[in-house]
Amino acid sequence: MPGQTETDAHTVIAGRKPVLEALRLPDGQIEKVLLQSRTAGRAVEEIRAAARSAGVQVQYVPANRLDQEARGANHQGVVALRTPIGYVGLEELLGQIAPGPDEVRAKKPLLIMLDQIEDPHNFGAILRSAVAFGVEGVLVPPHHMAPLNAAAIKASAGTAARIPIARTGNLHDAIEQLKERGYWVAGAAGEGTTSVRDMDWDRPLVIVIGSEGKGLRPRIREACDYLVSIPLPGPAESLNASVAAGIFLYAAARLRAASPE
Repeated sequence: MPGQTETDAHTVIAGRKPVLEALRLPDGQIEKVLLQSRTAGRAVEEIRAAARSAGVQVQYVPANRLDQEARGANHQGVVALRTPIGYVGLEELLGQIAPGPDEVRAKKPLLIMLDQIEDPHNFGAILRSAVAFGVEGVLVPPHHMAPLNAAAIKASAGTAARIPIARTGNLHDAIEQLKERGYWVAGAAGEGTTSVRDMDWDRPLVIVIGSEGKGLRPRIREACDYLVSIPLPGPAESLNASVAAGIFLYAAARLRAASPE
């Protein structure tokens, strides 16, 4: 595509028309759109609308940031960052896994939702664990979320391409939609009243992992059916998000595998 340059982390698409065309493609590979501060006009509004429709974050940045990303290309105040692996829509993901409530009950899928995991290495490590323990899909928000870039893909040991990742604009609404389909939602929380050892994992389940610093956001926490904790006999007060995710996924996979059909 004209206006593209390669970096170690992603493909950069520079220029208003190339960015607009890329946003209209169905491959879901646009991670973020960068607009020059105070840039306006019809073309910019078209780009903003296309980004909104595609669930892509738009960020206003100084001109020197765009110059740096574009590496000499004529960016016209607009740059898009394109990932090597595409996202899917929530409906597409759920339809692929189990189209309706009957299929959800019969199949008992295991999904993982990431509530603003901002470190690409944590993101990649979680994807690696998800693939290892049989997770069928990952849900992420478009904002305050680590990019699916080279660092995340490397941390996943190349497994990121083996699991569908859905980007949804409102995780709370996604949780409600999942519940309507028959899923139970378990949030990882240090103060959770259900221990990871006592949780009933043998059901259609979504495990929600919160951000590295703040954990689950209040609204997401309230939407969960269970708040599940990991007992820590040592002096550490908490675990790294990707480590916690690995423990939850191991517990779920082990107990689900041991449960009679």
